Amino acid sequence: MKKLWSAMAILLATLSVPDARSQHAQSPSTAASAATSAEIHKTVEAYLRHLYAFGPETKLTFGPLKETGVPDLLETTVELKIEENQQTATLYVSKDGKYLFRGELSDLTKDPLAEARAKLQTKDSPVLGDPQAPVKLVEFSDFECPVCRNLHDVLRGMLPNYPQAQVVFKDFPIEQLHPWARTAALAGRCAYQQDPKAFWKMYDLIYDGQDLISAANAWAKMNDFAGQTGLDLAAFKSCLASPEAAAAVPPPLWMPAARTASNSKSAAPPQFS
Repeated sequence: MKKLWSAMAILLATLSVPDARSQHAQSPSTAASAATSAEIHKTVEAYLRHLYAFGPETKLTFGPLKETGVPDLLETTVELKIEENQQTATLYVSKDGKYLFRGELSDLTKDPLAEARAKLQTKDSPVLGDPQAPVKLVEFSDFECPVCRNLHDVLRGMLPNYPQAQVVFKDFPIEQLHPWARTAALAGRCAYQQDPKAFWKMYDLIYDGQDLISAANAWAKMNDFAGQTGLDLAAFKSCLASPEAAAAVPPPLWMPAARTASNSKSAAPPQFS
């Protein structure tokens, strides 16, 4: 395992990003032939094995060579696998097979945040402040997280002074670290379903009472907070156990994400990116 971590660190640190300063548009060239692809992959593998002293237990698997839109630059992937642990990285190689680059290739003609914004769904999420406010702050939060509570305290003191801003809340319970976070997320969701304004009362009560909540008393505390918020307790309890509420809260975030086998007892490898 230590060998894999070392290999990843070295690979990330020593392969540089391609120079994309060319200002001349050029249509993509024909993809490399199968023979040329095989030769390039063989050259890259030999180079990496020599540079990092990879032994026979280290398996390197390359993806197909693809056009990048940058003249004379191809893209491929390499999967590094040691025992049950693996990681995949994107590599760039010149078409003549002489140069290897590692990094992220960015299209300077596109908005770098457009793709992320397109994936960000805020429909049916609690909103604090004017829904038409020009500044939208999307908070991904875990009710059991101490840092998230600190953010809550900052926002509560800051927002009244900034009417041009709104906050949209998105649940992000990290159950591996916080055993009652999902219970609190369900409580917030059920409060929101009864009365969108009641969510923010529940939001304050949970963060203010964070030190008093435990995995053992979380359900009781959520019902207590619901009562303080003025919710219909019978409807609230029914909601907590409903599949609709469960579906509205993200599933457990398993970390690390790149595990090669569900029954592997060894630690998962570090991420490339």
